[in-house]
Amino acid sequence: MPVEFLGIAATGDGSETTPRSTAAFDRDYTLRLARAHEDHGWDRVLFAYGAGSPEPAAAAAFLASHLDRLQILLAHRPNVSYPTFAAKTFATLDQISDGRLTVHFITGGSDHEQQREGDFLSKDERYERTREYIGIVKKAWTSREPFDHEGAHYRFNDFVSDVFPVQQPRPGVSFGGSSDAAYAAGGAEADVYCLWGEPLARTAEQIERVKEAARAAGRTDVPRIQVAFRPIIAPTEELAWEKAHRTVAAIKARRESGDLVRRGRPLGATAPENTGSQRLIEIAEAGERYDRALWTPTAAATGGAGNSNALVGTPETVAEALLDYYDLGVDILSARGYHLLDDAIDFGRHVIPIVREEVAKRDAAKAAAVAERAERDRHQLIAVQA
Repeated sequence: MPVEFLGIAATGDGSETTPRSTAAFDRDYTLRLARAHEDHGWDRVLFAYGAGSPEPAAAAAFLASHLDRLQILLAHRPNVSYPTFAAKTFATLDQISDGRLTVHFITGGSDHEQQREGDFLSKDERYERTREYIGIVKKAWTSREPFDHEGAHYRFNDFVSDVFPVQQPRPGVSFGGSSDAAYAAGGAEADVYCLWGEPLARTAEQIERVKEAARAAGRTDVPRIQVAFRPIIAPTEELAWEKAHRTVAAIKARRESGDLVRRGRPLGATAPENTGSQRLIEIAEAGERYDRALWTPTAAATGGAGNSNALVGTPETVAEALLDYYDLGVDILSARGYHLLDDAIDFGRHVIPIVREEVAKRDAAKAAAVAERAERDRHQLIAVQA
């Protein structure tokens, strides 16, 4: 199966290790970073969502109007707009990008972050709303006839859109989460299910949970799987580990100075509410190194903040680690360094080509094995008939 690479479409140059030197939305930096991804083998970039951050759909439209190939993953929280309005926004953006849009629906794992924009539902209620929301958006994308809706969270009559996506029947739907409610909602509705980087055994368990949820929802297919990491690469193993320890020291220094505030958590909060972050902390407490290259102190230093487990080593080591996840069934690999621009270029130059070449070899070997079995079966059938 083909492998895809997802990077970050940051609108400013800050990270956990480095204070931002640009505006929150810097046109030149946004375009420069996106071009670095497009020019170095990446397939798409994520426009993330934060309560006080620049509006990602507008930033994505800006990017789509300047670049021709790079695909867009747009993060969206259902609490910030009505689903019929959102469906029109997404369809318009798919038109602007000529069919390069996937939408990542975020239910929200932090009550505090959600309440910043007026969302006071409980976590379980948010998942119920997200599932209803996605269903409405899908129908608005595909229905040419007016339709009514009356659900637990939304009610309207006689809606039909006048703008439809370029992609037919619709753009892709991306979803993430590690709770039972997340598996149920994403297993039912997602085309892509997103996970944070965990050890291989735990990732395999999560993939099986997603498949079980899809089957429970009556699906005959299953979502594609995406896994996210923070790669730390250097020409030698020794240099990579030196870089990794400098990275953690920089994160801790910013956090201790108060310069780095954990998004979504109020000041003074010690534990995350969302299951995914809780899992990252649990894994970090159990050990620093897993499998071929997974390293947890970056996650521990941020308090399990989102995509935060690292892959450390030479480009060859990191590529081999990513291929281990590919062999589990992961075909979308998300990566974001700590120096956004330079790391996107280095990863694209030195890691992506190795992974793509090895995936092509694996796929060719599988195809040859299938053809060989088919030929053997054909000869056995001829022998039986004779």
